[in-house]
Amino acid sequence: MSKKYPVVAVTGSSGAGTTTVKKAFEHLFFRLELQALVIEGDSYHRFDRKEMARRVDEAQKGGQHFSHFSLEANILDELQNTFRQYGETGAARRRYYVHSAEEGEELGGYEAGTFTPWEDAPADTDLLFYEGLHGGVKSGDLDIPKYTDLLVGVVPIVNLEWIQKIHRDTAQRGYKPQDVTDTILRRMDDYVKVITPQFSQTDINFQRVPLVDTSNPFIARDIPSQDESLVIVRFKEPNKFKVDFPYLLAMLHDSFMSRHNSIVIPGGKMGLAMEIIFRPIIERLMAGRDKARCDSAY
Repeated sequence: MSKKYPVVAVTGSSGAGTTTVKKAFEHLFFRLELQALVIEGDSYHRFDRKEMARRVDEAQKGGQHFSHFSLEANILDELQNTFRQYGETGAARRRYYVHSAEEGEELGGYEAGTFTPWEDAPADTDLLFYEGLHGGVKSGDLDIPKYTDLLVGVVPIVNLEWIQKIHRDTAQRGYKPQDVTDTILRRMDDYVKVITPQFSQTDINFQRVPLVDTSNPFIARDIPSQDESLVIVRFKEPNKFKVDFPYLLAMLHDSFMSRHNSIVIPGGKMGLAMEIIFRPIIERLMAGRDKARCDSAY
C-alpha cells in the first residue's frame, strides 16, 4: 500500500462484470478530475493468442488443465512489480493485449491476439487503476493484494457468470456457444484454485444474484437484467473504509442488511451504490496522497 501513489484494483473472472465496475470508476474519476493510469489484466498474459492456443491443445492432449486463469499462463510477478513500483514511485511500464483487428488498428497496426511493446506509462497520474483476472492473487511468493489500497471483487453467482460470458463471447467475439461452453469447462479447475480464493482477499465484493430461473445457463436466451437481480455488497473490514451503513440504507431505497458487514441492494441501483460507496473512499485516498506528498516536501 502507498499513501503517495494509491493503487485500486478490480478483480473477477471472464464474464463476471468487471467492465461495469470499471465504467463506474471512470465516471467517478471524471467527476473528481483525477487522472488514472489504467492497467488491463489481459496485458499480463504470458502468451499471445496463437501460442496460447498451442499450449492449451498440448495440455489437453496430456490430460492437463491450462487456461488464462492459470497462474503459469500469466506474468503475475510483473503485475505485482507494477503495483509495487507505482506505489513507491508513481511510475510504471505497460503494454496492451490486442483483442480485435479494429483495436489493433487503433493502437497502431497490430495483429489481433498479440501485444503492443512495453512502454513507460504517462507520468503525473493520480492513482493506478487495474481491471482483470488476477488482482487479488496470493500464492507462494505472490502477494498482489499487499500492494493495493482498494481491492474490489466482482463475482455474480456462477450460473449468471456463465450466461454473461456465453452471450458476450458469441455476440462480441464471434465464438460459437459450444466453443464458449468448452472454454468454461476447461477453465473450471483454475476457476476453483485461482479465481475464487481471491474473493477472500478483496476489501469489497459485489455479487449479483438473479431473481429469475438460471438453472440451465447453457440454453438461456437472455441475460437477466439489473432489475431482475439483487446485489450483495460485502465489506471485509467495514471500519477500514468507515462504512456508514445507516447512510447507505437511507440512500439506497429497498436495501437491507443481511449480515453485520453485508448490504443487499436492488440490482438497478448498483451504479448508484458504487458511486456512494467508492466516492468517499477515493476522496480519502486522495487526501492522504496530498498530505503524504506535502509532508515529504519538507
